[in-house]
Amino acid sequence: IPGLKGIATVRDAKSGAILLTLGDGHRDVLYDAEWSPGGSLIATAGYDQVIRIWNATKGEFVRAIPGHNGAVFDLAFSPDGKLLGSASADQTSKIWRVSDGERLDTLNQPQGAQFRIAFTPDGKGILGAGADNRIRLWQLLSREQPEINPVLQARFAHEAEVVQFALDPTGKHLLSASADGTVKLWALPDLRPVADWAGTKEVASGIVWAGKEFVATTLEGSLQRYAMASTKPETTTASAAPVTIPSNAAPVPSRTIAEVEQEAPQQVELPVTIQGAIGQTGDADEFQFDAKAGQTWVFEVLAARDKRGSALDSKLEVFDGDGKPVERLVLQAVRDSWLTFRGKDSNTSDDFRVNNWREMELNEYLYCNGEVVKLWHYPRGPDSGFRVYPGLGNRQTWFDTSPLSHALGEPCYIVEPLPAGSHPVPNGLPIYRLYYENDDDASRRFGKDSKLSFTAPADGTYRVRIRDVRGLGGPQHGYDLVMRPSAPDFTIAVDGKDAKISPGSGKELTFRIIREDGFEGPVEVNIENLPPGMTAALPVTIEAGQERALVALHAAPDAPTVTEDMARKVRLVAQARIGENMVTKQAGDLGMIALGAAPKVIARILPADPAGGSVVTIHPGETILVGVSLERAGFDGQVEFGKDDAGRNLPHGVYVDNVGLNGLMIPAGGKEQRFAITAAKWVQPTERWFHLQTTADGGHATAPVRLQVVAR
Repeated sequence: IPGLKGIATVRDAKSGAILLTLGDGHRDVLYDAEWSPGGSLIATAGYDQVIRIWNATKGEFVRAIPGHNGAVFDLAFSPDGKLLGSASADQTSKIWRVSDGERLDTLNQPQGAQFRIAFTPDGKGILGAGADNRIRLWQLLSREQPEINPVLQARFAHEAEVVQFALDPTGKHLLSASADGTVKLWALPDLRPVADWAGTKEVASGIVWAGKEFVATTLEGSLQRYAMASTKPETTTASAAPVTIPSNAAPVPSRTIAEVEQEAPQQVELPVTIQGAIGQTGDADEFQFDAKAGQTWVFEVLAARDKRGSALDSKLEVFDGDGKPVERLVLQAVRDSWLTFRGKDSNTSDDFRVNNWREMELNEYLYCNGEVVKLWHYPRGPDSGFRVYPGLGNRQTWFDTSPLSHALGEPCYIVEPLPAGSHPVPNGLPIYRLYYENDDDASRRFGKDSKLSFTAPADGTYRVRIRDVRGLGGPQHGYDLVMRPSAPDFTIAVDGKDAKISPGSGKELTFRIIREDGFEGPVEVNIENLPPGMTAALPVTIEAGQERALVALHAAPDAPTVTEDMARKVRLVAQARIGENMVTKQAGDLGMIALGAAPKVIARILPADPAGGSVVTIHPGETILVGVSLERAGFDGQVEFGKDDAGRNLPHGVYVDNVGLNGLMIPAGGKEQRFAITAAKWVQPTERWFHLQTTADGGHATAPVRLQVVAR
């Protein structure tokens, strides 16, 4: 009875006789009633926003659990019966301790009423869905005490609200039903779409697994059976790994030829360098070549950056022998968003402000109007956005897409790459098919010149076309088109040479690499022949996919004077495995390093556990507190350690958190400060030395501390 009473009845399954009537105290319609494992308790909830627990044998009231600000649509007990989950119209799902009704967590991220909640059969996860068209999977951590349960997956699932879902008994699959009239099958734990049943016309109000089939009830009162054996076959490899560029065999000598005027594409034999020009407005040059399946070739234009100063703004495209574009891969959008606060130019890597960013994770691909970037660092507060790779300087693009300017409010999507030719299960969001083409080099090092990697999908004849992206031409639009085998490699440089290091303190060195032709592996850097009294936490590793690593070079309080001969003996050595080969590169010395003046301030990192010495331990998905102390010797001013970049050389995905607008700092006259370090939930177990750096008193780096990321 609306506004007065809601009841739940327990009936005998065979006779239908009423055994218990529950609801005394509820003031409106009930939407759910659930037995606890073992059947000792029943939980009820509905429009009056209050959860009530009952003794399932006698029907006696046990306790009320208030806390929602909207109707409670669904309840679920954990497999051990100790926890109760609730889904509500107030756009939240909550986890409660059954023994006393204590709230252990409000699950974050939902942006619409939540209609369904369930614990996975193994008790390690929580699933939820609702009016924001999404299904989410959280990792269950709040088993005994209040704790944040991190989101593991957030999947845009249907074109309308998700009204029902059901887990199979094994916990390997999930069925979902939507107001758009579709039912979908998902594989867990990655929430990968497996099959869908579209066009049912009737909205499923309930779903039950029944062996090799499932049964759905509808709002119209019908019962529909679906045979799992009749699902559409799997047509894609969902969540496929990003396209990689394999290394070819030993280099083949290149020839140089001149472009010739002809109506048909000019046949060339790779490798080759072609000298030509886009001679007329609207003109394009095409060159035909043969390639074997799996071979990777790099097509590179030298024009605008060439000494000739060509006016050509090149674009490269690859076609098959019939002149059809060659598909590179398929991008399936899995979460929708849009640019907020401001648009973006075509260069900036910082401040990508997007709606619903908490659903997004580092290293995911963000598609914006044809451009694909990769998320590198989380927003650092309400007045910031994502940084995208490489984290500093001009942003890079992926899959040879070209950087573009983007307008405020422009739609953008988190996308997953799938193999060329894929036809993924529809999820209500766009599918983009990328072809082999490039306007500006994805690494952003060559200005207007194009660079395109091409992996032949099959043995055959292909064409590469070069033109001016603006359609211009003329004698001043000359170019060299280099067509060569892929040659993954790297070059290395160091910042911080000629450092003057105060006794008892340190200076920071930055090792930077430029990756070539798809090389993404780790690079280990060492410093040989350091002068007496000089130390560093070596070797330091530039992580896979990253472009730099930092190290603090320290001088002992009693370090002897560094002679020129000592400085010249220092050697930087970098090593990396490329394919089957270990590649070693010499990177010179550190210049004329020398001792500086006595420091006026020395900073030290204080581990969270003083008994732990110089080791800090953190778990994926965890935030810990660490301290920094100062020893002042004539410098009483404010000491700053940076903002989101305060943690120097932390592993990718581990960062100094909650720094605020002023960053990590110790105020004038202060001697100690605590700061937070957070590890993203996907960070793998590792060890890495990190330090802090301040610009005070000419700049000093702390002694390094070893960080251990340990799996839970």
